[in-house]
Amino acid sequence: MKSRHILTIAETPLDDILEIYDVTARQKEALKKEGRLGPILAGRTLGMLFEKPSLRTRVSFEVAMTQLGGHVTTVSQGEVGLGTRESVEDFARVLSRYVDVIAARVFKHQHIVQMSRNSRVPVINSLSDYAHPCQALADLWTVKEILGQWEHVKLVFVGDGNNVARSVAALCAKLGCHFVLCAPKGYELKPEFLKKLKGAVENRKFKFTQGNDPRKLLRGADVVYTDVWASMGQEAEREKRTKTFAKFQVNGKLLKLARPHAIVLHCLPAHRGEEITDEVLDGPQAVVYDQAENRLHTERALLTLLVR
Repeated sequence: MKSRHILTIAETPLDDILEIYDVTARQKEALKKEGRLGPILAGRTLGMLFEKPSLRTRVSFEVAMTQLGGHVTTVSQGEVGLGTRESVEDFARVLSRYVDVIAARVFKHQHIVQMSRNSRVPVINSLSDYAHPCQALADLWTVKEILGQWEHVKLVFVGDGNNVARSVAALCAKLGCHFVLCAPKGYELKPEFLKKLKGAVENRKFKFTQGNDPRKLLRGADVVYTDVWASMGQEAEREKRTKTFAKFQVNGKLLKLARPHAIVLHCLPAHRGEEITDEVLDGPQAVVYDQAENRLHTERALLTLLVR
């Protein structure tokens, strides 16, 4: 694997992504057959920082490192005071002398960048306001497991052009999916990101579409993906966003426009009755719990390859 850090999907070469997926497949098969993996990271430590609350990210990384025979130490923003009590640079310089890899869940993407520039060990972006590469890796692995391919797949992301949408779009550009963003006006993917997306294309079959009409864009979808309308840090906008996104709810009526075999993704946690209904989230086309489980498998592969 060529990458030293995993900051965004756009910056991660396709060869590295395919290597992550190859290890994911092999480790999942080994677990199925043997029930456990060898302690290939015995004596190694993952250091984790959380500025935001977490369920899937924290538990999946901790379990992944444990399954590989390693150890995890976790600190919160309250303990560190990142950017106030202690500079980002000093935090990275100190922590990287103690641990073998760092995973950080932060508000500002620039903090992840600063960590990577000052760390002796690999840094993984486990969520920032700009990107969520770990989520996208699990998402597209889930698509391949269930639909059997990436090329010729139309993935429609219904909602805000946020960190998750950017990461999924970039991964589609590398794997050859048709990525569609269906968002209210003013919430589309921005021109500066689209420029980066163009540079990230590594598969000629990749297609990109964005628009504001759910009924038009959902037709022919193989994957319907949605996320909360107001992410952590956007609570002040919640009332406004609830009104703006009301016509973009993924419900039974909207899902019928997709192909009969279409699957439904959601990165969770979900605000049931807002961006998605119980009917859809608990329905037969939703694979959100397989998707959540795959966070463990793809992150375990990522740790395997980064920690040498």
